[in-house]
Amino acid sequence: MKKIVLFSFLFFTFFTSFSQDVVKKPKIGLVLSGGGAKGFAHIGVLKVLEQAGVKIDYIGGTSMGAVVGGLYATGYSAAQIDSIFKTTNFDKLLQDFIPRSSKNFYEKRNDELYAVVLPFNKFKIGIPEALSKGLYNYNLLSSITRDVRYVRDFNKLKIPFLCIATNIETGEEVILNKGNLAQDMIASSAFPSLFSPVEMDGKLLIDGGVANNYPIEAVRKMGADIIIGVDVQDGLLNRKDLKEATKILGQISALQTIEKMKMKIEDTNIYIKPDIKDYGVISFDKGQEIIRKGEEAAFSVYEQLKKLGNKEGYVKNNLKVSNDSLQIKCINISSLNNYTQSYIKGKLPFNEGSKISYEDLREGIDNLNATQNFSIINYSFEENNSMDDLKLNLVENTNRTFLKFGLHYDDLFKSGVLINLTQKKTFFKNDIASLDIVLGDNIRYNLDYYIDNGFYWSFGFKSQYNQFNRNVAKEISNLNLVPSGLNAINIDFSDFTNQAYFQTIFAQKFLIGLGSELKLLHISSETLANSNPIIDKSSYISLFGYMKYDSFDNKYFPKKGWYFSSNIQSYLFSSNYTDKFKPFSIAKADLGIAKTIFNKATIKFQAEGGLSFGKPSISFFDFVLGGYGYNAINNFTHFYGYDFLSLAANSYLKVAGTLDYEIYKKNHVNFSANFANVKDDLFRSVNWISVPKYSGYAIGYGLETIIGPVEIKHSWSPETSKGYTWVSVGFWF
Repeated sequence: MKKIVLFSFLFFTFFTSFSQDVVKKPKIGLVLSGGGAKGFAHIGVLKVLEQAGVKIDYIGGTSMGAVVGGLYATGYSAAQIDSIFKTTNFDKLLQDFIPRSSKNFYEKRNDELYAVVLPFNKFKIGIPEALSKGLYNYNLLSSITRDVRYVRDFNKLKIPFLCIATNIETGEEVILNKGNLAQDMIASSAFPSLFSPVEMDGKLLIDGGVANNYPIEAVRKMGADIIIGVDVQDGLLNRKDLKEATKILGQISALQTIEKMKMKIEDTNIYIKPDIKDYGVISFDKGQEIIRKGEEAAFSVYEQLKKLGNKEGYVKNNLKVSNDSLQIKCINISSLNNYTQSYIKGKLPFNEGSKISYEDLREGIDNLNATQNFSIINYSFEENNSMDDLKLNLVENTNRTFLKFGLHYDDLFKSGVLINLTQKKTFFKNDIASLDIVLGDNIRYNLDYYIDNGFYWSFGFKSQYNQFNRNVAKEISNLNLVPSGLNAINIDFSDFTNQAYFQTIFAQKFLIGLGSELKLLHISSETLANSNPIIDKSSYISLFGYMKYDSFDNKYFPKKGWYFSSNIQSYLFSSNYTDKFKPFSIAKADLGIAKTIFNKATIKFQAEGGLSFGKPSISFFDFVLGGYGYNAINNFTHFYGYDFLSLAANSYLKVAGTLDYEIYKKNHVNFSANFANVKDDLFRSVNWISVPKYSGYAIGYGLETIIGPVEIKHSWSPETSKGYTWVSVGFWF
C-alpha cells in the first residue's frame, strides 16, 4: 500500500511538473510582413527578441519578411543579418548588376552605346516585364544559404519556415515550404515591375504581398501557440503623397490587404508596428534608420516579450558559415532549342570535376546573363558522394528583336540620335544582326553581323559610314589639306568602311582577330571651289589583324582594371585618285591602367602610339590628335590642350594621366594631363625619347547618367595661348 501511495505521489509530481513545463514553453511563431526596404525593421525586432531571450519556434514571412525570416531560419543571428544587409549593394540588386568583366566585347559595346532597349515584335514596341530578373539577388542568397543547399523541406531548417508567393495567373496565394530556399525567397519578394516573375512547378509567381502579406494563419497551422507579428505595411496614402510609381503600386497592393489586416491584428498575441511611414519600399539607403525604428517598436512591448523569454537564458548563436568551395561533379543543363550544351558550358569559367568558389559560380551565371539570351536563369545543387551536381535551369528569351536608342552630343560630330534594330538568330544559331542609324547634324550608320562561337573562331561583317564638317587649321597642313596663303579651310569628311573578319578568344581573356577591309574615303572643301574642291575620293583595300584585352570595370570612369588594344593594317590597293598611293602599313597600340588609390580617388594612366612603315603613307591616314569627347574613328585620337584635328603625322607617341575623384555618387571631378611627340617618321631615330614637344591639361566634371556620361572639360596648353572647353553628352558613337 505504501508503494502504491509513493508511486502515485511521484507520478502526480512528475505530471504536475511536466504540465507546468508545457505551460511555460508555448510554441512561438513569428510572422514578418512584406514592405520592401521597410522590411529592414524586421532586423531591429529580431535584435530585441534575442535580447529578451525569446526563442522562435516557427517563422512565416512574405516578400522582405521572407528574406529576413529565411535567413533567420537558416541559423543566422540578427547581428549577422544586419551585417549582410550592410554590405549588400542595393543599387546593383535593383539593376540586376552584371560586372563589365562578364561581358564579351560585343556585349560591352551594347551596354555602352544604348540608353534604352525595348522588345520589338511584329512592328510593335514592347516594354520589359521588369527592371531586373533578380539574378544578382539570387546569386547572393544562394551563396549565404549554402549550408542548407541540399534541404528541400523547410521544416528541417534550424527553425521551421514558410513564405508566401502569389500565383499571378489566378491571384491565389502559394505557400512555399519546400524546394530551393533561395529560389522560394526570390519568388516571395518578386515585387511587380521591379523583379521578373518566377516560374516554379508550372506556376508563375510574384510578390506574396499581393495575396497575403501577413501569413498568420499558415504559421498557426505550423503549430504556433503564440504569434509575434511585425507589420511593416503602409496605411493608405492621400493624393498628396502618391507622387511616385512605387508608392502608387504599394497603394494598389495595400487596398486589398489593409481590410484583411484588421482581423489578423486581433489574432496576433504581440503586434509590433514600427513607425516607418516616412520611408518607401526602395529606401534601401536608409536601412540603418529603419532598423532602429524596428528596435524602438519592439522595445515598446519589451515587457510582454520578456515574459516569453526563457528564464534560464536563451542565446541565439551566430551561424558558423561553411567554406564556400564547391566540388562540381556534374553539370546538368535543361534542354534548349537554339543553344548547344557546349555554348552554355563555354560561358562557365569551370568544368565538371572542378573545385570552385561561389564567386566562380557567380561569374559563370553573369556570363550567361550578359548574353541576354535567357529570360530565366536559376540553379540548384544535389549532393553526389560528397560532391555537388550543378543543375542549371535556363529558359530561352522569346524576344529576338529589339529596338535600342541613344543620344549623344560632342563638338566634332555635333548632336545625334541613335536608333538601333537588333535581330538575334537571323540565319544561324548564335548569330546577331545589328543596324545603327544616327540622325542629327551628321547622318551616320553602322551595320554589324556576327556569329558568336565563343572560344571557337567566330565570323563577323561590319559596314559603317561616318561624316562630319570641320574647319581645319593651317597647323595640320602636313595633311596637304590647307593650301599656302590660307590659314584654314572648311572640309567635308566622309568615310565608308566595310570589313569581314574572323576572331576568337585567346587564353580566355584576349580577343584576337584578322580580316579584310574596303574603305571609300571622300574629302572635299567648298573653300577650294575656285580650284578642285575634291581632295580625295579613293577606295582602299587592306588586310588587318588585332588583339584586345579589357578588364576595366567602367569604360568612362574606371576604378580598376587595365586595357590593351593593338592592330596592324596593310593597305595593298587603291583606286588612287591622288595618284600618290603606294602600298604601306600602319601599326598602333594603346594601353590603359586604372587603380583606386584611396577612398573614391582613382588614377588612370594611358600610353599609346602608332607608326607607318613600308612605302610613304597617304597623308589622309596619318594620326590626327586633338579634342575630346567624340567617338574616335580611323586614326583620330583625343588630346587635351589642342582643338580637334590639330596635330597630325604618320607616327606619334602619347602618354596621359587622369586623377578622378567621385565627390558624390556618380559625380566626378578630374584633372588630366597629356604629353606627345607627333612627327613624320618619329621612330626612325631615338629622338622620340626626347622631352615631349606637345602638352596639354584639362579640368573637368562628369556625371554618370542613364544615357551615358555627361562631361564638360576645359583644357589648355602652354604651347598655345588659347584654351578650349568641350561638352560631351551621352555614350560615344
